Amino acid sequence: MAGWNFAELWERIADRFGDAPALVQGERRTTWAEFDRRADGLARHLLDGGAQHQDKVALYLYNAPEYMEGAFGCFKAGLVPVNTNYRYLDDELAYLWDNADAVAVIFHGCFSERVDAVRERLPNVRHWLWVDDGSGPMPDWAESYEDAVAGASGRTVPEWGRSGDDILMIYTGGTTGMPKGVMWRQDDLIRAVIAVGNPVLLEDPDEVGLDAPIDAIESPGAPGLPACPLMHGTGWFTANLYLTAAGALVLLENRHLDVEEMLDTIEREKVGGLTIVGDAFAKPILKVLDANEGRWDLSSLVLITSSGVMWSEAAKQGLLRHNPGMLLIDSFSSSEAIGLGQSVSAAGAEEKTAHFNLGAGAKVITDDGREVQPGSGDRGRVAVPGHQPIGYYKDPEKTAATFIEFEGTRYSMPGDYATVEADGTITLLGRGSVCINTGGEKVFPEEVEEALKTNPAVLDAVVVGVPDDKFGEAITAVVECADDASVDGDALIDHVKEHLAHYKAPKTVVTIDTIGRAPNGKVDYKRMRAYALDQLGISV
Repeated sequence: MAGWNFAELWERIADRFGDAPALVQGERRTTWAEFDRRADGLARHLLDGGAQHQDKVALYLYNAPEYMEGAFGCFKAGLVPVNTNYRYLDDELAYLWDNADAVAVIFHGCFSERVDAVRERLPNVRHWLWVDDGSGPMPDWAESYEDAVAGASGRTVPEWGRSGDDILMIYTGGTTGMPKGVMWRQDDLIRAVIAVGNPVLLEDPDEVGLDAPIDAIESPGAPGLPACPLMHGTGWFTANLYLTAAGALVLLENRHLDVEEMLDTIEREKVGGLTIVGDAFAKPILKVLDANEGRWDLSSLVLITSSGVMWSEAAKQGLLRHNPGMLLIDSFSSSEAIGLGQSVSAAGAEEKTAHFNLGAGAKVITDDGREVQPGSGDRGRVAVPGHQPIGYYKDPEKTAATFIEFEGTRYSMPGDYATVEADGTITLLGRGSVCINTGGEKVFPEEVEEALKTNPAVLDAVVVGVPDDKFGEAITAVVECADDASVDGDALIDHVKEHLAHYKAPKTVVTIDTIGRAPNGKVDYKRMRAYALDQLGISV
């Protein structure tokens, strides 16, 4: 079968732990047996509607049980689930679904008007599956998702079977270019992510048998809660991890981060693992915990994982004060590369911000093709070997630039720059695509942003480059103030100079009501630069 496949694993979990909870959202509780049956119904509906092997099915949904049911149904039928950013507007949606060659879209009812606006531009989409979220009646051009999942009369297995070569596809990017579909073989993703909790998955399924990983699980795993959106890799990939451990995937009901709901849910469901995205989640969580000392019993929570954006040392220390028994894992990964690096913090042993141990076999490679030596001060892009995506869907040029061969080994090198310290650890600098060239010096925004955020008057900050006659680009800080704080620009610039080389300090500071990060914690640098230019009266 060419490796591991999620459908084969999850069906075996359903057979063994059928009465255990698989999906929990508020009062909604779906057992593993129900999860399996509903996914069978969806798979059968899509196949009966003409879907062919590895056709693409878009998931246009907020966090909900239907998201993972949709993915499971695709895995069963040998189809490809594709994420959709629910913040996208008409042109972005039409581009993504056309680029993905989607034949079906599963969407929450609240998106009906937007879907209707782009349907005529997508003649290849044969199924518009409407998920009732109480926002209004089903459009007459849509099909009922509930009717679709109710149609199974047994296990659905397509005539072409299942394989570890079957893919899932996750679209990434959009702030520095059009989104690209990253193609992961299921076997590679399972080995890169899921095998962390189940080493049997590192073995050959043809040798150990498909039952072996599930036989190794003595009882259902601890519930896991991705507080971040499933539409992004951090949420989706960890959801797959929680489920493949035979655990319950716990989802929040509020479509925006509600920290009190999250903490209530952790206590009520005895959540063991929480997934967040850096300080965009950690700081609001810490603020609520500090204001309500002792209100929640978080003793079940043994692990918080984060990926995607930086997670500051101060936030980690604060969280550990409220639950010293936790481990905090800051994973340096991306949709294109799992295992670039990792930092692990525990009470009394917190790691510094942006300070990571390199992943197994990972290297830092300079732009002129040399491996960065520890302590050299050279900068390069982090590259990881091993299990990695096939490439970008329908984009061989971008694939060739990201998935490189170095000294006879294939690496994924998505563009994150770093230096290598004398002890072999790396200090992450940021993405080259937003690097600022000021007076001939290259400055990475994230490094300056983290220095800014160590000032108590700063809640969040973004650093951009604006045109400058003397320096080419001048570093400009866009700052969101902490509650009841005001920012003295000159003092803040001096604060950065205490932490970094003076040429890295902003030349100017402007304030903004809110940075407006996306649900995955990332920021739109183009928008922030446009705001800074407007505030400074600079036309380009």
